[in-house]
Amino acid sequence: MADAQKTVVLAGALDTKAAEFAFVRSLLEKQGIRALLIDFGILGEPGIAPDISSDEIADAGGGELAALRRHRRRDEALDMMGRGLAVIARRLHEAGELDGILGMGGSGGTTVATAGMRALPLGLPKLMVSTLASGDVRAFVGASDIIMMPSIVDVAGLNRISARVYAGAAAAIAGLARAKAPTIAAEKPLVTASMFGNTTPCVDQARAIIEGRGCEVLVFHATGIGGRMMESLMREGYIAASLDITLTELADEVCGGEASAGLERGLAAARAGIPAVMAPGCVDMANFGALASVPEKYRGRNLYSWAPTATLLRTNVEENRRIGEMIAAAANAATAPVAILLPLKGLSMLDSVGGAFWDPAADAACFDAIKSGLRRDIPVIELAHNINDPPFAQAAADTLLQLMREAGEAIC
Repeated sequence: MADAQKTVVLAGALDTKAAEFAFVRSLLEKQGIRALLIDFGILGEPGIAPDISSDEIADAGGGELAALRRHRRRDEALDMMGRGLAVIARRLHEAGELDGILGMGGSGGTTVATAGMRALPLGLPKLMVSTLASGDVRAFVGASDIIMMPSIVDVAGLNRISARVYAGAAAAIAGLARAKAPTIAAEKPLVTASMFGNTTPCVDQARAIIEGRGCEVLVFHATGIGGRMMESLMREGYIAASLDITLTELADEVCGGEASAGLERGLAAARAGIPAVMAPGCVDMANFGALASVPEKYRGRNLYSWAPTATLLRTNVEENRRIGEMIAAAANAATAPVAILLPLKGLSMLDSVGGAFWDPAADAACFDAIKSGLRRDIPVIELAHNINDPPFAQAAADTLLQLMREAGEAIC
């Protein structure tokens, strides 16, 4: 029996980019893909007839297109169309009429198209051909799996360069829409683990132990987006337990670093009601880019060049105290079993005896803030080890497995 025809949604501003989308639609149709064209242009009438009009998108976003055009507030218009596209995209997906989505555009088109993409579930193909794809795309991708593809030239007409880019995008989204995910047993409980370069040995060992007991461990790089992605899976109900032992993103939130995951980092497990082990891994460091990017107020502080494009700031006593308070607050919100593990001989590779970030006073400030702010029923396990020492990893894994048993998880 032949596979059902796949549908790819093409979303863009057809008042200015009709020729480009018509070209991609023709390529998809030649590959046997149904192309459903959505217009979210706000400037004028579309150059080709869409399947879903910009009026419908504006209405779904709670506005009215004519009013948007009269007021000429670009920011408000883009926000409205993004909300509307999200509503329509979800509706199409729920109806089984969206197997992938492709957008093309500059700053405005990228803003609207990715707003719609972020409303769709993980795993559904999302491809954005953008003039902004080689820059900082965190605002567009968020905690999603959008693929950003550089347009090389502006999305403005067909030429020998753009035609190759568009053809590649059409082939990519067609292939992604047709791809079948491999069958993997779903019985294993999913466990998340947060990791940074400076806690890799700990997480690798703990992961092996937990997976040996019948779980599947998803490891997230604690770079801001990694923490947000991890916690989004918790909110969506995929995750059975959390090994959150690299809370470095809180250091970036406190110090204004580049890897912040927001003020609510650490709260998702509590709100999802899943067992969690927390440890202040790598809160001895906040992350910045090249040395020249470090704010002037930190220039006299203990800085470590991790790479030509990465400079680490050693957090101090006051910053660690604030981080400890945030960890305690996150643990206190838990409705499922939770435990805190404290590595008394250092929070990272650099924060070890004789290491560049070794600062027992700063670490103690974090530990004291956690213990003084924590609910009395939450256990605190203090270990005379560095976080990367094998006994600490063993204790972290064993503690989480015990909490999972207490919560009723079927593990061996």
